[in-house]
Amino acid sequence: MSETARDHAPRRRRADAQRNRERLLAEADAAFREQGTEASLERIARRAGVAVGTLYGHFPSRAALLDALLRDRHEALFTLGDALLATTTAPPPFEALTRWMRAVAAHGAGYTGLAEQLWGGLDDPDSELHAACARLSAAGRALTERARAAGAIRAELTPDDIFALVSAAAWLLGRHRDTAQADRLLTVLLDGLRP
Repeated sequence: MSETARDHAPRRRRADAQRNRERLLAEADAAFREQGTEASLERIARRAGVAVGTLYGHFPSRAALLDALLRDRHEALFTLGDALLATTTAPPPFEALTRWMRAVAAHGAGYTGLAEQLWGGLDDPDSELHAACARLSAAGRALTERARAAGAIRAELTPDDIFALVSAAAWLLGRHRDTAQADRLLTVLLDGLRP
């Protein structure tokens, strides 16, 4: 092998690996949108044109694959949570909480079964989704506590109640093809938080 060929071989392998990773993410996104988060990983690998071992080389678990797919969306939610919790620019407590709930519910509705995966990631510290779920939960907890302290929501509501309602809202949004009806039902659910 010439010196020039040796210089380019590692770079080519890295470029191939990056292309494989991108194809796997694209196919996983399509499969999860069509079939939910329990879609076959073997089928995703096949559709990406790689062996299932290649998929597991990039993403050692389903949670790792989901974490990679959701990273940018999670960052957007983290930014929203920070903005809603900022003391100088935050909207009133009820509005902040319901904006947060709508955003997280829309996120959870992206793939059938995603809300359950996120709920499970919160309980499993070994899951690749754990850190993102914990951060989302912390923002929701702080927004709930702020709204409750301000008397903007029912006193008996806990952060766990809010998380359960967000999961239900995600299910609702994910199942309704009529987005106007889904939004109307979500508004009724959120109005039920008021004292």
